[in-house]
Amino acid sequence: MSNIGHNEYIVSKFGGTSVANAKQIAKVTEIVKSNPKRKFIIVSAPGKDKNDKEKITDHLFNIATAGAHFKNLKKDISSDESYTAVLEKFKRLIEKLEIEGEDILSDLSEDLKKNLSDAKKTAFYASRGEHYNAKIISRHFIKQGINAELVLPEDIKFLVTDDFLNAKVIPAAYKNLAKLADKNSISVIPGYYGVTDTGDIAVFSRGGSDLTGGEIAYAVNASLYENWTDIDGVFQVDPRIISDCNIIPRLTYKEIRLLSSKGFNVFHFDAMVNCRKRHIPINIRNTNNPSAVGTMIVAERIPEETVVGIARQDNIAYLYLEKDGAGETVGFVSSLLKIMQDFGIETYHYPTDKDDISVIFNQSDLKGFENDLKDTIIEKLHPDKLEFNYNITFLSPVGIGMKNCPGIIAAASAALKKKNINIEIIDQGPSQYSFHFGIQNYHADIALKALYDALCKK
Repeated sequence: MSNIGHNEYIVSKFGGTSVANAKQIAKVTEIVKSNPKRKFIIVSAPGKDKNDKEKITDHLFNIATAGAHFKNLKKDISSDESYTAVLEKFKRLIEKLEIEGEDILSDLSEDLKKNLSDAKKTAFYASRGEHYNAKIISRHFIKQGINAELVLPEDIKFLVTDDFLNAKVIPAAYKNLAKLADKNSISVIPGYYGVTDTGDIAVFSRGGSDLTGGEIAYAVNASLYENWTDIDGVFQVDPRIISDCNIIPRLTYKEIRLLSSKGFNVFHFDAMVNCRKRHIPINIRNTNNPSAVGTMIVAERIPEETVVGIARQDNIAYLYLEKDGAGETVGFVSSLLKIMQDFGIETYHYPTDKDDISVIFNQSDLKGFENDLKDTIIEKLHPDKLEFNYNITFLSPVGIGMKNCPGIIAAASAALKKKNINIEIIDQGPSQYSFHFGIQNYHADIALKALYDALCKK
């Protein structure tokens, strides 16, 4: 798809590992200097390095919740210890970058003592990692001779809903963000948060700095949205399992959506939505290896392969229900899904036959109330058979080249048969761009390798 009509600006978002310490920020500085089209720089909170036991954002949540955040994670870290860790992290950055920062540390300390109501407090505190990192990085840029300006969401009216811990961008924000294109300087913008109509801070879901970048790219109609991280791009499969797998050079929005929904944790899905509307390509790049071209996510491409990648989801469970006449009962499936929704269980797939159905979900969502869920289903739906199956892994080959390609599922099934691996569930997406095999967890590594050899390896 042509970029005709796009402005020549590049929006570059740098994740936590890219801005974890002074050494990493120096790399970011050189990347920004290397291309004058990089006009909008979105920064995350500083990530973990060798000096850190926990992420800054987790420490900020812990301060906001008076220690409950880490307590819930079975970690013995008090809010006072988190407060000290946050101040020390930013102090190290300031000292190593050799910038003026006493006011930053003073303001940060004041912010972490503000008395706000529960959700407002948590959102405000959680946003401070990005907020103060942007201040530090903008000062460093200026010291390095870059014509940079700190641009805060509260100053440009980056308007969001008042769902303080899962905010959504409201339409009025885009007109405000579009004005950024008029600036002559490079804008350094903290990710992850916006402001409500009443001026309160609200944060996106975790990973929301990706969303900030995507929304700004959309608002200014950028020619490219770069997402800088610590990997060379999107791999065909998990490289920790298959070390010789390759980086995928190009993916469509549809393909990355299918992969990310099945275990590829590339970046925040919502960051893609508006970029897709304007056909703004997204480039996944590596801050530690900027010469690598990365993975380009585009509106359309001509496939050179059948399967572009294989996603994996572990610790899946499925409910199996059988009842005579269910196939002729209008609303039977929706009634079952409504029961699971009432228990707070997010469901994925619903393979069905005439009188039976499987519902697939994360087994952690049961949260110890399996018996209550069973009792409710029995009481309301009167099944002839009901059982739960645990410790399933889903392997999901994805690729637009699969459509109308005969024999691809047969080849995948044959590869598992050679390894004597039973397929418990098979489901194919209606687009024919993906299919899903459910197998026992203990077969997962061997099965992934078998599918990779059969479908991806050249």
